[in-house]
Amino acid sequence: MNWLILTLAGLIEVAWSQSIKPTQGFTRPLPTLISLALMAAAVWLLSQAMNTLPVGTAYAVFTGIGAVGAITLGILVNDDPVSLGRMAALALIVGGIVLARVTT
Repeated sequence: MNWLILTLAGLIEVAWSQSIKPTQGFTRPLPTLISLALMAAAVWLLSQAMNTLPVGTAYAVFTGIGAVGAITLGILVNDDPVSLGRMAALALIVGGIVLARVTT
């Protein structure tokens, strides 16, 4: 169950990362409120997962999910560049997440 909570925390972190830009430097009240709520939800869920998962593993997986999600959305939504190096980096991050899961 804690891995499910951790996955959800990572997915909310992806949403949070995408919610920062619309705040325009935290000058727009509603986007700022949404961004802060997503951040709080992600960190709270991460803390719940850390009740039984090792802190280092939980945090690495959390940030890994966030990085993969942010890069993927950047490519799909914002036309960020795609390169062999970026794809290799994503593959290594996903491999690390899988390895952390199967060895914990």
